[in-house]
Amino acid sequence: MSKIITVNNGFLWSTDTPSVNTGKILEEDLFHHVLSRERKRSERTQESMLLLLLDIGAVEDKSGRENFLAVMSETILSDIRDTDACGWLKTDSLLGIVFTSIPDNAVEHSRDTVESKVREYLQKNLVQSLNEKINLSVLVFPDKRGGKEGREWGDKFNPYFYPEIIQKDLGSRVANYAKRVMDIVGSTIGLIIFSPIFLIVSILVKATSHGPVFFRQERLGQFGKPFVFLKFRSMHTNNNDAIHREFIKNFIDNNLKNESESRDGTVVFKIRNDPRITPIGNFLRKSSIDELPQLLNVLMGDMSLVGPRPPIPYEVADYGVWHWFRILARKPGITGLWQVRGRSLTTFDGMVRLDLKYIRSWSLWLDIKLLLATPMAVLRGKGAY
Repeated sequence: MSKIITVNNGFLWSTDTPSVNTGKILEEDLFHHVLSRERKRSERTQESMLLLLLDIGAVEDKSGRENFLAVMSETILSDIRDTDACGWLKTDSLLGIVFTSIPDNAVEHSRDTVESKVREYLQKNLVQSLNEKINLSVLVFPDKRGGKEGREWGDKFNPYFYPEIIQKDLGSRVANYAKRVMDIVGSTIGLIIFSPIFLIVSILVKATSHGPVFFRQERLGQFGKPFVFLKFRSMHTNNNDAIHREFIKNFIDNNLKNESESRDGTVVFKIRNDPRITPIGNFLRKSSIDELPQLLNVLMGDMSLVGPRPPIPYEVADYGVWHWFRILARKPGITGLWQVRGRSLTTFDGMVRLDLKYIRSWSLWLDIKLLLATPMAVLRGKGAY
């Protein structure tokens, strides 16, 4: 008798419908390509996808692995849809199955169905001692749940959906190592050179307003890892961030009004006449001197000299799915394409596109060129408010 579990107008699981994927487990490189392609499709269509993970790393004996793979081929893989795919995320260790095009109103039901069905297959066809060594989990992309809801932001941006970021060849690993060395050397030299400015600005900040020298704020680093972001304090203490929250939401939604236009008629995507700014705050921001303490963030490894700007958690809560990539592929940086080419004269989507352009064309030489171009951008002050 036919058993078909339906999800709206399509089936999620069928036990009598043949599949082009029957018994086929894709090699690691090919499955990474398929997973990356399906994630991008979900970003465009806004439809969800599921990723079933089967971790067999604890299954050490060869016969146990062969038994597991035989069960996969003969039962589970013969029953999934022909639009889905199975392959190695990590060869001989972590197996994945992608279930595509899941409607929003069926995500939780589909997740539960997949998990219970696979567990049922494994329990029925494997001995208990082998079954207990297999870890099973089901991930959803995109994770559209707002806010933390008791979870870390890193849980929302699961690296398994971004294999093109995680898997790097030897050349990429060497280049990334060189980038980190450049960050350590550059931030150390910068802290030494600018130490007199640190002293002078610290005295001015304390003399012109009550509160600490440094402004500390939680920001999100690569893959949503939170860290304490440092700046010279340019605002009064104990102020309400409602102004900025509203501005950021309208900025991301492209709903800013024209009163943010500057004197020369160009639109400035920055809060003008912010009542929270201290007497010296405008100068610190205009000159970008307030950014210098981020050299400490670079030295500690939370940031890089060059990269996308690190977002505030409540900012990311309003991101579209395609915006997420800007905080995944690279560590956040002090400077980058946005700071050099647009700053506050750029729309939010324009900023994201500049970040994505940087990520896709990244090289050490590009970082060096952006570092060399940054002082001139600061001196021009275009877009700095």
